[in-house]
Amino acid sequence: MIELLLPIFGFLIGTVASMIGIGGGVFIVPLLALLYGFSPAQAVGTSLTTIIFTSLASTANYSKQKRIYYKIGLILAITTIPGAILGAYLTSIIQQRLLGLTFGVFLIFVALRMIFRLNLSKTQSIISSEHTMLENKKKVWLGLALSFFGGLSSGLLGIGGGALLVPIMNLAMGMTMHVTTATSMFTMIFTSTSGVVQHLSLGHVNLESALLLAVGTIFGAQLGAYGSKKISGGNLRRIFGLVLIIISIRMILKYA
Repeated sequence: MIELLLPIFGFLIGTVASMIGIGGGVFIVPLLALLYGFSPAQAVGTSLTTIIFTSLASTANYSKQKRIYYKIGLILAITTIPGAILGAYLTSIIQQRLLGLTFGVFLIFVALRMIFRLNLSKTQSIISSEHTMLENKKKVWLGLALSFFGGLSSGLLGIGGGALLVPIMNLAMGMTMHVTTATSMFTMIFTSTSGVVQHLSLGHVNLESALLLAVGTIFGAQLGAYGSKKISGGNLRRIFGLVLIIISIRMILKYA
């Protein structure tokens, strides 16, 4: 009977995830592990499977709003995909405690910067178009290099990768928050799919639970994508920072 609550949980998670450009795994993984008794690896694999549907639904809505930098998203996927495959593989062989603690502490610093950086610094200009972004080779290469770790976190921790992709695009590459959240969801289609392929081969995916969650996240993603355009970029950044703090605290408590 408790399985019937998964679509409701999925709707709530999908709304928040789509709004701020993350996959929602930060909520799905502990939900499955704590409430449904999934093993850590199975929770991660099932979470990533759900995120495929969340990112597809979000992308469909954001595409109508013309907020996605498709070329940038595809470029970043070049490194997020191998990162996600490696991360998924590592779930079967690595002790995650040290990595989880390190990642959790790192996210706190990222979160604080997202919350309190009300404006981009004077040395960092806001990128106003995808064409301008592509002309800035230095920022593109920086984003490409850093995105590998977004993919790695996705496959290893089941969090979709947006927890790193959003600050990479906003802080390191200078993209606006509204474009960043939309492009992050688009990139996550490829990141999560590549991770799921590896998790499927390892037997880490509970397809029934993933689909029940996806029923809710698909509708929640539409609401989140619509709601995000009503919120200012500064407030989106603060909301994202607060969610990152939740992620980091959960990870530190889990691995401490």
